[in-house]
Amino acid sequence: MNRSLEITATVLEAVPIGEYDRRVVLLTREAGKLSCFARRARRQGSPLMAAASPFAYGKFRIYRGRSSNVLSDAEIEQYFEGLRSDMTAMMYGSYFLEAAGYVTRENNDETRILLLLYVTLRALERGRMPYSLIRAVYEIRLIVEEGEFEQPSSEELKDKSAGFARAAAFITAAPFEKLYSFEVSDEVLRELIGFAGTRAENYFRHDFKSLSILRECDSELPGK
Repeated sequence: MNRSLEITATVLEAVPIGEYDRRVVLLTREAGKLSCFARRARRQGSPLMAAASPFAYGKFRIYRGRSSNVLSDAEIEQYFEGLRSDMTAMMYGSYFLEAAGYVTRENNDETRILLLLYVTLRALERGRMPYSLIRAVYEIRLIVEEGEFEQPSSEELKDKSAGFARAAAFITAAPFEKLYSFEVSDEVLRELIGFAGTRAENYFRHDFKSLSILRECDSELPGK
């Protein structure tokens, strides 16, 4: 039986193990969420040092052992290095990774969540949209992809602008490649942030560590 598996994935989490290793959580196209060990990934000069880091996206080769999976090789297409040079962008990105990890499962078909995460990180790195708008779009669309999204009720729409209704409809149905290709007024932005925040709080019902730090960043940088 072939225990080697080649997958397309994004690194959601990387935790130090022992002196030189890392435990890595991947969101994969082929096997859903998958945990593995990256041996000697923290050793200087290791070919896995950069690959076994959050945000890295590309091809990974996994050896499936009896009790654990081992990351043996990687060919990274996108490191999202731009996020690492902007602390606020990195915190938004960390929240996006954590939320994706929370909703995905091992051996599920998580292809669409992986693609959503990828285009969201690309939008975040480009920096052409306010970070708060990217977050609102991501939260809404993530819940849509999970099949749990509730359309705005007539009561919710009553006190909101026509621009909000159009933007919400676009976010729920747009192809991923066009999802981050629109602009909104400040009024609509505020409405989307409030709406997405309420939907996310009701759906996730979870305290994300990265979100606590992100809230501090938001208060310090209200323009983002």
